[in-house]
Amino acid sequence: MRKAFLLALTLASLAFSQARPKVRAITAFIRIDAAHYEAQVAEAVKFLNAAREEYRAAGFEVETIRVVTQPLAEYTKGMKHADALALLRKYGELAAKLGFSPNLGAVQLTDDDDRSTVDLAIDVFASTKINGSLVVAADDGIHWKSIREAARLVKAVAAKSPNGAGNLNFATTAMVKPYGPFYPGAWHTGPGKTFAVGLESANVVAEVFAQFHEPGPAETKLAEALTGHLLRAEAAAVRIAKTTQWTYAGLDPTPAPLGDVSIGRAIENFIGAPFGSGGTMTAASVITRAVQSTPVKQVGYAGLMVPVLEDNVLAKRWEEGTYNMDSLLAYSAVCAGGLDTIPLPGDIGEERLARILGDVASLAYKWRKPLAARLLPAPGKKAGDRTAFDDARMANTIVR
Repeated sequence: MRKAFLLALTLASLAFSQARPKVRAITAFIRIDAAHYEAQVAEAVKFLNAAREEYRAAGFEVETIRVVTQPLAEYTKGMKHADALALLRKYGELAAKLGFSPNLGAVQLTDDDDRSTVDLAIDVFASTKINGSLVVAADDGIHWKSIREAARLVKAVAAKSPNGAGNLNFATTAMVKPYGPFYPGAWHTGPGKTFAVGLESANVVAEVFAQFHEPGPAETKLAEALTGHLLRAEAAAVRIAKTTQWTYAGLDPTPAPLGDVSIGRAIENFIGAPFGSGGTMTAASVITRAVQSTPVKQVGYAGLMVPVLEDNVLAKRWEEGTYNMDSLLAYSAVCAGGLDTIPLPGDIGEERLARILGDVASLAYKWRKPLAARLLPAPGKKAGDRTAFDDARMANTIVR
């Protein structure tokens, strides 16, 4: 069986010969107001379209352009719930028209923020494709009230959105700094006209790990391979910043996976066994050190993403039971994995959700590392049932 498994890995790795990453996201951070948001967003999209062409000219395929506003409460302050919801739905419609992925900014930044903003966010996530996040740990400590608000949000969105899919667009974040380009955890409080870039480069890791299986050489070769691509990406960003009035915040070097561009496969190439087997933590550590050693201006997670449902190999191994939430928290001690797209029973309560989010926040704050959680209660599903998320980005797997 092991020989067959290794043969499958070898055949899979051939598909990544001379692997080139895509640009997953060019993300613009802006400030809007209710009266002028259409023009403000349109200006940002014009910039993003030009930036996309610059990256295409540099040899990169660009998957998405993204727009992140300042915190939600700042541009909906004083508005009635219905009016604010109408504004955000129009923002979502504008995103579909102009071809960008929208983000409503941070829902809460501190324990003292108004709960009504969470109420608004619940209705937005339940009825639109807009992304957003809620901060539960920062330099000032763990925000325990915010953790309970995040749990309340997750539970409510699961109940109100089809198959609970609205939670795919929401992240609870801990120690995640502003200006990270990856969704849903991107946020900022700055003056706007700032951009960041994230690559989809799990295939580069898979190619290197198919050839190098000792930690030292693998780390060195991976750092070299990623550096070549990241330097080209940063050079494009610098050119964009020089010819516009936009500020380059940095590049998140995390090797993001998606579908068959699998970080799970990459790690299996390294350990010669299913993800979750002995050596997985070593692989996570090697990837994170290699990523953080790259000589570019870094923002965001700068580590390792392990999204259960966004990675076809990870979804399969979850179904097979080779790893679980405890495994992911353990790996997060040496990387920035967190608990990403975790399918949960539909009847899970707010108290249990809060305890899971508290674990993520505690780990992040202890080690001063960025972690996030996307928890996905599946309505009507119990342990052993299969999820039914209708989203092209996601694989479906069983609930545990």
